[in-house]
Amino acid sequence: MSSTIDVKNRKAGFEYHLLDTFTCGIQLMGSEIKSIRAGKASINEAFCAFEKSDLVVRNMLIEPYVNAKHYAHEPKRDRRLLLNRNELTKLERKLKDQGITVIPVR
Repeated sequence: MSSTIDVKNRKAGFEYHLLDTFTCGIQLMGSEIKSIRAGKASINEAFCAFEKSDLVVRNMLIEPYVNAKHYAHEPKRDRRLLLNRNELTKLERKLKDQGITVIPVR
């Protein structure tokens, strides 16, 4: 297992014009973080959307952890992003513009 977590979307800089960047956390289950540390995650097709008042990342693939028997997770479930309320309202206003989308880069 590697000690650093490094999941990147390398194509994002080429396919999209990046207007603004935010650093945020992500709400994960125990088996998901173990799978990410093992290098079994991909955000190449992931995007973010608002669900009620929370920002969630969709289509992020985290393979099931091999040793998780009873508490295995779904590979492509919606995962909540952890941002403060000011950043969420700023993103919500920007998403109302036509042609704007939020994608995870790293």
